[in-house]
Amino acid sequence: MEAVLRALADESRRTVLEALADGEATAGELVALLPIARPGVSRHLRVLREAGLVDVRQEAQRRIYSIRPQPLAEVHQWLERYQTLWEQRLDALHTEVARGKHERRQTK
Repeated sequence: MEAVLRALADESRRTVLEALADGEATAGELVALLPIARPGVSRHLRVLREAGLVDVRQEAQRRIYSIRPQPLAEVHQWLERYQTLWEQRLDALHTEVARGKHERRQTK
């Protein structure tokens, strides 16, 4: 999962993943989405492949990239534990805010 998190840390790679979430794309189509040269996009695609986040297949002269959802599902499962913690804390904050509003209304 560490390689996946490192790959996700880069905004350009997240942009590529967002594009691939809508469907397959060629390297040329992905280059058009980013303000960097083709070699830079190729390096980002290599990082994503090595992290297991994308698959590539050859079609004649083109490389077609697609997203692999499994590594993202693993990150989601890991983050869910912390989501519960934050939801509990936000619920407690909501309760305190409501209590404060109620107390202010009573003192008027």
